[in-house]
Parts: sequence; C-alpha cells; structure tokens
Amino acid sequence: MLSLSEAPVRKMKEVVDSGKLGKLFFIDSVRINLGLFQHDVNVLWDLAVHDIAILDHVLSQRPVAVSAIAVDPIGNQPASIGYLTLYYDSSAIAHIHASWLAPVKLRQTLIGGDKRMIVYNDNEPLEKIKIYDKRVETPPHYDTFAEFQYSYHYGDMYAPYIKQVEPLKVECQHFLDCIRTGKIPETSGMDGLRVIQILEASSLSLKTGGGRIEIDRNLGTVAAIA
Repeated sequence: MLSLSEAPVRKMKEVVDSGKLGKLFFIDSVRINLGLFQHDVNVLWDLAVHDIAILDHVLSQRPVAVSAIAVDPIGNQPASIGYLTLYYDSSAIAHIHASWLAPVKLRQTLIGGDKRMIVYNDNEPLEKIKIYDKRVETPPHYDTFAEFQYSYHYGDMYAPYIKQVEPLKVECQHFLDCIRTGKIPETSGMDGLRVIQILEASSLSLKTGGGRIEIDRNLGTVAAIA
C-alpha cells in the first residue's frame, strides 16, 4: 500500500481539512501504466488500492457505496482495466481508473470543490500539488430560467512548498515512535480494514455486472442494493 507518510498526501489532507476547497464535488484518480500483469488479483486490487488508501486518509468522510466495472481485453485473467466509483453521503463522488494496458505511466488525482481545486501529480519531480482558484458559480437569484446563467471564475494557480523527505524513512520513524511512546499510529489496522472492505465490495460489484454495493459502516459485511 502506498505510504501515507508521503509529503504530498499530507499536504492534500491539510488543504482539504482547512476548508479552502469548500464543499467537495468530486475526486478523479488515474493510476495507469504498461504492466506488470498480476495473476492472483485484478488491477483494482493491485493499483486502485493505493488511491483508496489516499482517499480514506485525505477525506473526513467515508464512502457509503461503490460500483465497479473491469475487463480483460487480452485474455490475461484477472481483469487488467478497471473503473471504481465511490459514493458519499455529501453527494460527492470519487472515480478511480486503474490499468495495466496504458502506454504511459500516470499517477494523478483531481479533487474539485466549489471554491478551489487540487491537482496532485505524483510523477512531477517538484510541484506535485497545484491548487487552482477556479470554480463554477451560480447566480444568487433569478426570476426566470432564461435569466439563469453559470459564471466561471478563473483565478491564480499556486504550488505549495512541500519539503522533500524520504517517505519510507518517515514511515519507519513514525512506527518506531509509536512503539516507544504508545501513541496511536496515523494509519492503523482499521484504516487497512476499510480499504479491504471497499475492495471486497468492488469484487462483489464486478460479479453483479457493475451493480451498486452498499458499504456497511460498521465494517461488517457488504450487501447489494436491490
């Protein structure tokens, strides 16, 4: 699983928690490359697991349901291209695209709010996170449908400073600190359990042809929505 000790992930959580993005509308994540094909798990379990873990860490809300579709166009088995959608109570929606059949390697996440938006590109050497002061605004009042018009706000973009650290070193140091002090780690076994729960729900959704699967908020079983 991708280390949540990575500085860009911490920065994203800081920005989201600050409320600078406003009400969250969507999260769009892409994690694609050419290979490596796995024979024991599908592409969602192999690649999307990282994005699920990031979303679980960055967002203060948990998904209430998921749906997934995946295909195996080259007869590899298991599926090598997958799309996972997560639904939230707030009406926000997250979409994860994972593939072993892409000609390029992309590691990118977009988080859109009603005030600002984030683009996280893990392939960028320096400016991994960019915050855009862009949004769509609705008129405060109008009398007729003909008067209703969206307006588009185009502001500045800035890339916050992110200290370059070795993620694995930070992760190991945090683990050792927790052992010494007894404090609760930032990512515990419960965090991992929530990620596995979503992946299991995605597998159930695949068996139902992409059906929407409700997530048990008590971390119990999952059940298909009729």
